[in-house]
Amino acid sequence: MKLLIIFTYLITTSFSYALEKPDIKNLIIIKNQKIYEDVIFKDVNQKNVNLADFKGKLLILNFWATWCFPCREEMPSLDQLQSNNHFNNLKIFPINISQENVSKSKAFFKELNIKNLEIYFDAPTTLAKKFSLRGVPTTILFNKERKEFARIIGSIDFNDEKFVNWLKLYD
Repeated sequence: MKLLIIFTYLITTSFSYALEKPDIKNLIIIKNQKIYEDVIFKDVNQKNVNLADFKGKLLILNFWATWCFPCREEMPSLDQLQSNNHFNNLKIFPINISQENVSKSKAFFKELNIKNLEIYFDAPTTLAKKFSLRGVPTTILFNKERKEFARIIGSIDFNDEKFVNWLKLYD
């Protein structure tokens, strides 16, 4: 009987850990979750967007640039993630950190056939400094209380089944 209890415990804790952190090498789980104040960026019309207005949503900030090849690779899967029917409260903000104009960013989205995402800008790179970005792409995930709970350094396939199943736990 003891052996059965130990076996059951090991199976459930291993399964639980697997759900908590998928096997994605560049996914970093934030243990000391933090709320960032004044997370403000621009939409295509140069109007301010404040992350504080989205409490109660699972938020993804994806920092990218048109010249970034890994950004180009991952953007279509990020676009598909936004329209994934398994999520009820997901909002993705792809934020261009370059000093590029709107037309160049729109051309980038058109070339990649991005239909479910809007373009946002971090001019003049205030968020890149606030979040201490080391490069692009970098993706920051916020839970419904606006606390950063994970970060992805580099590109991933946002349609990866392990990633989607893990992310659904926060929706």
